[in-house]
Amino acid sequence: MKIAIIVPAYNEEKSISSVVDDINSVAKENNLNITAIVVNDCSTDTTSEVISKLNCVKLNLPINLGIGGAVQTGFKYAFKNGYDYAIQIDGDGQHPANEIPKLVNLCVENNMDVVIGSRFINKEGFQSSAIRRFGINYFKWLNRLLVGETINDSTSGYRLLNRKAMEIVYDYYPDEYPEPEAIILYSLNKLKIGEMSVTMKERQGGVSSIGTTASVYYMFKVTLAILFTYFRIKFKK
Repeated sequence: MKIAIIVPAYNEEKSISSVVDDINSVAKENNLNITAIVVNDCSTDTTSEVISKLNCVKLNLPINLGIGGAVQTGFKYAFKNGYDYAIQIDGDGQHPANEIPKLVNLCVENNMDVVIGSRFINKEGFQSSAIRRFGINYFKWLNRLLVGETINDSTSGYRLLNRKAMEIVYDYYPDEYPEPEAIILYSLNKLKIGEMSVTMKERQGGVSSIGTTASVYYMFKVTLAILFTYFRIKFKK
């Protein structure tokens, strides 16, 4: 079983080293065939220099593609190189690497295509700000309305894809804020989606791309993207 851990990184010089070290420690402790793959999204800090010294695959993008483009780059690499599973872990240190074996086991035991790590099932660990929780609940409602999927943490970037899911995102993956929109993509392509409780931490470095003042704009823009993806796929079919 080959497992790729996709770590998109933009200006994560303070946290990326510990993220990769944690991934490699989990691989060793659990005797898993894991490869950490860091996608440096044309960082302007020393992220490139930091990852050059780490035990990982380094994919340095020549231009900034944003989170969606960086993650898709990692998924494409994993699919082309024969990995059975690809797991996205953010480069800011929020996602606990020690949950990787549980994500894989849940996927295998329940024959799932996508497994999403959720902060809100057991409500443990960092729960995000009140305004972000409002947005997350809104997307939970919108996804349920459109495709009947109830995902408690639809904005979570901690997620596993099997090869069937990787093949779908190889051709198209949402670009700017991809996580809620991707659920529509997976559901309309008849993928089996699961959710697992994880205990997340606050970001260990860097700055979030979604500030408080940008949250309303984010919700509006992602709503349009979700609706566009929904009708595009439904019309195509």
